Amino acid sequence: MSLTRRDFARNSAITGAGVALAGSVGALATAPNALASYDTESSTEEASAEAGRGVGYGPLVSDPKGILALPAGFEYRVITYSGRTKLESGEFTPSNHDGTATFDGPRGTTLLVNNHELKGPRANWKYPVPLTEGLVYDPAAAGGCTVVEVRPDRRVAEWVGIAGTSTNCAGGRTPWGTWLTCEENSDKAGVNGMTKDHGYVFEVDPVDRRANRSPKPLKFFGRYDHEAVVIDPRRGHAYLTEDAAGPNGLFFRWTPPKGFEYGPGKFRELADDAGVLQAPKCFDSGGKFVDDLSRATKIGTVYGVDWVDVPDRDARTTPVRKQFGDGEVTRARKLEGMWWGDGGAYIVSSYARQESPVQHDGQVWFYDPKRRTLTLKVLLGVNPDPAEDGAFDGPDNITVSPYGGLVIAEDGEGVQHLFGATDSGRTYPIARNELNIGTAEEPEFSEFTGVTFSPDGRTLYANIQTPGIMLAITGPWKRQRR
Repeated sequence: MSLTRRDFARNSAITGAGVALAGSVGALATAPNALASYDTESSTEEASAEAGRGVGYGPLVSDPKGILALPAGFEYRVITYSGRTKLESGEFTPSNHDGTATFDGPRGTTLLVNNHELKGPRANWKYPVPLTEGLVYDPAAAGGCTVVEVRPDRRVAEWVGIAGTSTNCAGGRTPWGTWLTCEENSDKAGVNGMTKDHGYVFEVDPVDRRANRSPKPLKFFGRYDHEAVVIDPRRGHAYLTEDAAGPNGLFFRWTPPKGFEYGPGKFRELADDAGVLQAPKCFDSGGKFVDDLSRATKIGTVYGVDWVDVPDRDARTTPVRKQFGDGEVTRARKLEGMWWGDGGAYIVSSYARQESPVQHDGQVWFYDPKRRTLTLKVLLGVNPDPAEDGAFDGPDNITVSPYGGLVIAEDGEGVQHLFGATDSGRTYPIARNELNIGTAEEPEFSEFTGVTFSPDGRTLYANIQTPGIMLAITGPWKRQRR
């Protein structure tokens, strides 16, 4: 059923336009969990008063070990380190850490499922995900997931959750306590040495190791360069992002078949063509079609969303995003992290350049499934000097903080941060990557990935993707002023 113009007008009035922050690099809506480009004065009295009190945890203190700068009073611990720590089986921890989620484990443990974004043949990587018997999809592929167990006595164990997948980037936690890992690569069998088709989503159970045997691709979610996925716990829809260009990628909605009951392992029972996969078609308040999300240049922009069926979700001859012509769907560049919260899906477009109608250094949208609207919560202008510490750009993985607002993993140019934002729009640094993988003359700092809190909210876990380090950050967390 299409969303009528009258429906959209009513929904837009309910959603509201938001209030923008002043500043030369982007702006922010003062809606729950919204994000600003950097700490700057707001036009609202609330944020102005808050500026005087200060937000966050103060300036970052350089790390003598050269890994992670944190505010005074905070500390970090290395949980896994590619090429240094080892799995239960004796192999080294795989490299290129990416999307991560936490789960309550047995006997007071915390379990984390950690993606490893390794593309192409195994021979290309020094530390691929080991081919553990029974857990391999394609023996030619280097990627996969590991499960990390952090025990109350601080001891750590790690084992393989799935192997033989490609470019495991983001993913998503399910309401029933499993992890959906996404392949950001759609090589077919015979391409780049692969023996099976790739570009799928797989389910990994962090608790029941037997459930991960004989990995099965969840083909009903489509075959394309997946990034992230979230599940609507009320309606049952899955929302998925695609990181692709030429043309720009899409985000998708999957509707389960009638009568389907969710639960661990239930996806395995579905046929490859189960449910309906759809792409969005957005229009503005005047009913005009919107071809690309980068066209939104004001915080609080609201688009109505219709959903268009994907003709061939397994992309046998044509990539999914190329199956639609001009005027049929709405695209966006670098569709990355997602997080379910506040009754909807937060969706990141990390940046846009010449391949998009309008350039920017990051957007965060909120999809409201009840009203079927997309609202722009975050807009970061193009960062004029990414090497300068202070400004943030290139949002990627995101999580809702138990202390209010969002925590963001930065995947931009130059300096890389974890940073937070209060509900009223004040942003603050949480961590800075100080591990230089370049040279003194031309420094290079890897992106942050996998930002997620422990189930009890006391520990913030995050990864430095290259070489592959999982970190646990603790300190005097406090609820950020609204």
